[in-house]
Amino acid sequence: MLKCDQRIRWTDEQWKEYATPPELRTFAGYYDNAVAGYYELRRDGENGIEIAYFGLLPEWIGRGLGGALLTSAIEEAWRMEPNPSRVWVHTCNRDHPQALANYQARGMVVYKIEEEP
Repeated sequence: MLKCDQRIRWTDEQWKEYATPPELRTFAGYYDNAVAGYYELRRDGENGIEIAYFGLLPEWIGRGLGGALLTSAIEEAWRMEPNPSRVWVHTCNRDHPQALANYQARGMVVYKIEEEP
């Protein structure tokens, strides 16, 4: 699996090859004309939209941009047609330490906790 910062540096040709399925939408977040972050929205098989990838490039972490980018992701997900029944994200303890707090600050709630061996 690629890290967010690896995908955001792809060429136009790599993006064209990857982003063709209709159930996938990709977005880049810009600040001062520079790409600061990236997210993907993927329709699941149950009329939900998963925020499949979400993150800021390392040089933009800690500048207060994560909340705005996540708000954009959630709003875009709810606007997708047909209207989704839910918007969700999978997170784990390898994500940024503020990831869960960011999700919760934007109205997301913990649905399930799983322990990995």
